[in-house]
Amino acid sequence: MTKNVHVGLIAAVFVLLFLATSFAGCTSQTPVTPVTTPTAAPTAVPTPAASQTLVIATTTSLYDTKLLDYLQPIFEKKYNVVLKITSQGTGKAIELAKNGDADVLLVHSPSQELAFMKDGYGLNRRSFASNSFVIVGPANDPAGIMNMTPEKAMTTILLKGTNKTAGISFVSRGDNSGTHSAEKNVWSKAGYNYTANVEKSGTWYIGAGKGMGETLQMASEKGAYTLTDEGTYLAYKSNLNLVPVVSKGASLLNIYSVMTVYNDKQPADKIQMANNFVNFLIDPEIQKDIGNFGVEKYGKSLFIPMSVSVPTATAGWVGDYSTPATAIAPAPVVTTVPVTTAATAAGTK
Repeated sequence: MTKNVHVGLIAAVFVLLFLATSFAGCTSQTPVTPVTTPTAAPTAVPTPAASQTLVIATTTSLYDTKLLDYLQPIFEKKYNVVLKITSQGTGKAIELAKNGDADVLLVHSPSQELAFMKDGYGLNRRSFASNSFVIVGPANDPAGIMNMTPEKAMTTILLKGTNKTAGISFVSRGDNSGTHSAEKNVWSKAGYNYTANVEKSGTWYIGAGKGMGETLQMASEKGAYTLTDEGTYLAYKSNLNLVPVVSKGASLLNIYSVMTVYNDKQPADKIQMANNFVNFLIDPEIQKDIGNFGVEKYGKSLFIPMSVSVPTATAGWVGDYSTPATAIAPAPVVTTVPVTTAATAAGTK
């Protein structure tokens, strides 16, 4: 009997241990994994499109008058483009464009421009403004050329200069610029060969090799005559001892034109942006701005826009000024085979 009691007690202990273990298992807490709320990715801020750069090769007269300074921010804001403007004489500006170092050419030498276009370096030539060249000199006019024709005035200066008349000298741009080209045109119309009869004819004739503003300052310091575009003269007038002495004559016409530079390495989007600048200059609103430029400061406009007056000039000198610039490559050259040649070739097969 005692043995049975012991067995019963042992069994009871095992039952109690089992129940205790089960109870502990039921009351234990399962670790809770914390729930995290996904963090939203930051909203991307759009990056503004990078501004395109457009290089403009231009003449010093457009730079010295500050016309381009006035127009530049208007164009840049409208097209989100940065203009880089480099100014020098027309000849050097053309060379820059030919070398592919400019996107737009903005000059005033029709004969050089037409050659540039003919050689395939340019597209969409448009004339956008004009003014006049003037011969300026000392107020006492030592050569006595006041109100002469340009050709007679230059002839008189040359004759008195080569005869070493006191106080007679002429300062030339001497840099193959548009103004220098206009000067040589006057000499030609006066009957002189520039290279043979003028360029090295004596100390009276001085080649500055500088821009228009610097040439005017040199002429003022020397008490000499010079040929200048009217706009630059007005811009510098207050600092010069020079007055206009000859301002009328067909050979004094000054036409400004713009064209897109072309070469086979030029991206189409760059050519299109250059076309935008060409169209910008002939836009009616910008033409009004050009016509008003300088009036407040100088009492007259420095430039006459094509929308106001189209000058009478040598055939081809005034470019189109109303048709939008759209060409992005030169027109293909169409070669036609003479009918007789084609027929002969067919007969030999």
